Amino acid sequence: MQAYYDKDAELRRIQDKTVGIVGFGSQGHAHALNLKDSGVRVLVGLPENSQSRPKAIKVGFEVVAVSELAKRADVVMLLTPDERMSQIYDQDIAPNIKQGAYLAFAHGFNIHYGYIKPAEGLNVFMVAPKAPGHLLRREFQAGRGVPSLVAVHADPASDTLEVALAYACALGSGRSGVLKTTFKDETETDLFGEQAVLCGGLSSLIQAGFETLTKAGYPPEMAYFECLHEIKLIVDLIYEGGISNMRYSISNTAEYGDLTRGPRIVDAHVKENMERVLQEVQDGSFAKEWVEEYRSGSKHFQELRNEAKAHPIEKVGEQLRSMMGWMSKEKLL
Repeated sequence: MQAYYDKDAELRRIQDKTVGIVGFGSQGHAHALNLKDSGVRVLVGLPENSQSRPKAIKVGFEVVAVSELAKRADVVMLLTPDERMSQIYDQDIAPNIKQGAYLAFAHGFNIHYGYIKPAEGLNVFMVAPKAPGHLLRREFQAGRGVPSLVAVHADPASDTLEVALAYACALGSGRSGVLKTTFKDETETDLFGEQAVLCGGLSSLIQAGFETLTKAGYPPEMAYFECLHEIKLIVDLIYEGGISNMRYSISNTAEYGDLTRGPRIVDAHVKENMERVLQEVQDGSFAKEWVEEYRSGSKHFQELRNEAKAHPIEKVGEQLRSMMGWMSKEKLL
């Protein structure tokens, strides 16, 4: 993959434009603040009843209706939840966005699956930081940056990549690297990673381990420590130096158990399920299912949320974490 850095971008390409940030949540607040600190004119677009309005105003942003933002901004960055984005675009942005403006995304979902169809004449790009918003902001303030992915979907102005790179560097990503990709590849790998490994796979594995130990009669506190609490140590070691670094750092007993028993847990059957999950991402059936779930009121989604919150590991974890006061000082959220 081609990588770009600060030296490869001209910051003026974004500094001479007004950027409208739609949304002021995790990504929205970080984009807005980092851009502002990089010398970019920023508007924030929010509904009148948004709970984020006071937060954005408090840190010095001009907050306007999304429809007004679309009329005034040269770059419109959509940072609202995927499931709400197409409605916001159709109602407030499409009728008002300036001819020749730049429409931007931090995730390719709505473009790739066709829920948003930008009009001809719009320049469409993506800058997707590979971190939650609070980490994107924290690293910027520390003089560092998190990597971002960049992609161009439509380029009538013939400079959309240059504008996207300037935007990414204004976020701080040019300090660590900006990788060029496509809307398709970013969307499909992101969804698959979330479902099969990072969120779905990991949380299910943790719960299954906890349930196996408690069913066998071990104290839930012991099961919590072994199957959830120590995940951070292992993940940090992998994050810092890959899987080999983690294996180098653990005991020989743990490493042998890893190499001989791990493949028995994540076996060919698991990989077959992963392939089916990937197929559902690739053919759009997951996206269709999720959008229909949201549009029908999210009843099943809420039932699943409530069921997950009621899992015994949550109650045990809450009790044990209360014993470790230092954790509250280091919370990401």
